[in-house]
Amino acid sequence: MKLINKILTLTVLVSLVATTACHDLLDEPAENKAFTEETDYKNTSNMVQPLLGMYAEFYSRGWEDFPLISVRGDDVNAGGLGDQQPYADTDKFLYDKDYWMYNSIWQNFYADIFTAHNAMEQIELFKENAPNKALADQYIAEAKTMRGWLLLYLSRVWGSVYITEDSDPSKLLVTELSTKEEVMKHISDQMDEAIPLLPNMHPNERTDIRGGMTKYTALAIKAIANLELKNYQGVADATSQIISSGEFTLEPDYYELFKIKGKLNTENLLELQYSDFGKGSGDNYSYLFAFFGPQGWTPKVTGAGDGWGFYEPSLKYIKFMLDRGETVRLETSVLFTNRGMAEIQKDSKYATLPAWISNTTRSGDRFNDYARAMFASGKHYLPSEQLTPGRTAYGTNKNFPIIRYAEVLLMHAEALTQGATSSAMTAVAAVNAVRARVNMPALATVTNAQVMDEKYAELAMEWGTRYYDMIRLGRFNELNYDGRTFTEAKIFLPYPQNQVDLLPGLKAKTN
Repeated sequence: MKLINKILTLTVLVSLVATTACHDLLDEPAENKAFTEETDYKNTSNMVQPLLGMYAEFYSRGWEDFPLISVRGDDVNAGGLGDQQPYADTDKFLYDKDYWMYNSIWQNFYADIFTAHNAMEQIELFKENAPNKALADQYIAEAKTMRGWLLLYLSRVWGSVYITEDSDPSKLLVTELSTKEEVMKHISDQMDEAIPLLPNMHPNERTDIRGGMTKYTALAIKAIANLELKNYQGVADATSQIISSGEFTLEPDYYELFKIKGKLNTENLLELQYSDFGKGSGDNYSYLFAFFGPQGWTPKVTGAGDGWGFYEPSLKYIKFMLDRGETVRLETSVLFTNRGMAEIQKDSKYATLPAWISNTTRSGDRFNDYARAMFASGKHYLPSEQLTPGRTAYGTNKNFPIIRYAEVLLMHAEALTQGATSSAMTAVAAVNAVRARVNMPALATVTNAQVMDEKYAELAMEWGTRYYDMIRLGRFNELNYDGRTFTEAKIFLPYPQNQVDLLPGLKAKTN
């Protein structure tokens, strides 16, 4: 809470100059230098301000960022019958380079990357006068870690992207694109630089910036980058350090993990933090979770708002979970409507559904039939009874997890089944730890295919993990479901036309 208060008080001071020009990207590239000229760098008590401004930008994700990043897997569908048809088309691998969402995400992520550079440059100037230069190095490493995560997803979405070196966006006019492999290697190297400078603790143990970047956040980002490179020993080495630290544990209650109890949970290595400060009115900083909510529900708490219905767990995923005998993870991940249950039962194999499946959650909220979707994502649902009294917007006061310890364990297991070695934990132990939490029986041995199934079950609807796994492994046939046709040419989104018109490197790549 204190962090959010600090960040938002400093947003005007830090972000106006560092970010305004960046959001316009190349329109006025020199404006981001003004902050430097106006700051007293001898007053080192203000050294944290650029970093807090970076956290503010990092947490202030556009509502469109996550849906576009995550919609193309076989775990999720875009809700239909809406005013965002190109978004629904993207889910079906029909891409529109002129769609505003593509351009917005490119700008959002690069804006924050330039803000990270700006913060690092400001901190370097404070460092010259700082009595604690190690603290300045830590702050720079924190901004570098956030930049690494942003660059990771830009490259996952577009493949070849720009590796930036400073806060001047005009340099993109003369910078060459780097391949995805080059970007992932760069991220891994950047995390190596950051790791020894970051706090050696769980993010929720930090007292200065609670939930902020730590050594283990950077190790997890390094692991994901090396997963993309298929450098499985690199993955195992990074995940082994996280596992051996003893700092992280799986939240015993999977259902509550994605709700208020999940905020700054011991399972989380990285999360977007939000708060209504426990008050029914006044300041409220939240992700726009209405994107995921149903268009119609009967909440336990009268007056709680519904959503837009644009994000839907896939029927394929639901049947996969039923076939496995999943209960806790299926109940947590999928919110059922009567229409959705009837759709499942059209398949004679599922004519009789488990008795626990209902359109009313265990928290007492009823999900009514609505036009855009048959199911809703439970991972983006906050029970109405957990809303702060007086708040009505869907999901208010809920944090947004990005990297969980369960993913670290499963990446570790994946790396070991691909030939890597580790003394920290076996692949079987890692997978069974994840399964035990949700009352799934232990496995005696684990193959790579079983690990990938476990990732599908555990991480569905989370940051496109399933899609990027299938792409990396070349399992394109998994993406050909419900009438979709996927080809290798569809791996990356086309560059936004607005950016192609501005940046020679993109223009050359598309010609």
